[in-house]
Amino acid sequence: MRLWWLRMRVMTAKELLQLSRDPVLLIILAWFFTADIYIAGSGISMDLRHASLAVLDRDRSEASRELIQRFRPPYFEYQGELSSGRQGIRRLDRGTSMLVLEIPPHFERDLEAGRSTAVQLQVDTTNTVLGTLATGYAARIVARYGEDRVLDRLGVTDQQLAAMPRIEARQRVWYNPNQVDPWFMSISELMTVITMLSLMLPAAAAVREKERGTIEQLAVSPLTPFQILFPKVIAMTLAILAGTAVALFLILFPVFHVPLKGSLSLFFAVTALYVLAVSGLGLFIASISRNLGQVSMLVIVVLMPMLLLSGAWTPPEAMPALLRHLMVISPLYWFIELGYGILLKGAGLAVLWDSVIGLSLLGAAIFGFGVMRFRRQFG
Repeated sequence: MRLWWLRMRVMTAKELLQLSRDPVLLIILAWFFTADIYIAGSGISMDLRHASLAVLDRDRSEASRELIQRFRPPYFEYQGELSSGRQGIRRLDRGTSMLVLEIPPHFERDLEAGRSTAVQLQVDTTNTVLGTLATGYAARIVARYGEDRVLDRLGVTDQQLAAMPRIEARQRVWYNPNQVDPWFMSISELMTVITMLSLMLPAAAAVREKERGTIEQLAVSPLTPFQILFPKVIAMTLAILAGTAVALFLILFPVFHVPLKGSLSLFFAVTALYVLAVSGLGLFIASISRNLGQVSMLVIVVLMPMLLLSGAWTPPEAMPALLRHLMVISPLYWFIELGYGILLKGAGLAVLWDSVIGLSLLGAAIFGFGVMRFRRQFG
């Protein structure tokens, strides 16, 4: 047993030494755990900002100008008036304007006379998310403008309005009260990076042995296939955990002020379990690859279904029933449940035990399959 542990320790040290002598992999690790996460957290926003708005004002009245002024920054960016409807269509077609607001003639006269009137809003929804947000924001602005005009026509003062019975919707936002996008985006990118490197690094370490011709030397050594493979996984797991610590303490906590509401040690334990699980897929990729180029292509093939079935991009409730059932075979689905639960919700094992068991069972199956598939090359 002592000899077994000695061989494991020596092989793990050998893998860490090889990693430290590979400047390309070190640069990749440094980039993904720092700059990539920073760009994702600071450069991607789900809020509406500076949506370009052009206006065709056919009334040119005080009422129309008041409505236009309500489309204010930072949500909208006013680009000026149009001379014709065709000009607005051309702007939408070319992408120079995202919204075109058309106010009909006699807009103010109809309002003063108490008659109903309508404005037209054309929205470029090439980007569905931003188009939907812009439509919702604009609808609320126009609706509030109409309410204000009605109250003003009825002569209702602010004091009278406050004394009227009404229903108030009071929202309580949990875990991210200010709805700060960088909290979600930075954690999501960190989990994606961990997933990609958990696939890439063990596969690259194993394929390097093939490229250098040392796999045959290891095969005739007194080492067992497990003693050859598992140190590679351990070494890359330690490297990924070190990168995770760098990302947390240099980017997420000090830059984006992501709160740590749960146990940091539990998060690292879950991350180590997840890396071990995904590394089984990395060993499978290495078993059918001959060089690093093939490894890179196969990592993309495996990574994309994991991301799409994880719930990171689309909530599980919004996915078709078949895909919701398939999500349980994606290790990233369980990791996202655990990661957000620990970091943002402060949940512990008493709450997350089912996700831990799910990840453990799935990880054991994946890792066992990867080791079994790779060790055939030593037969």
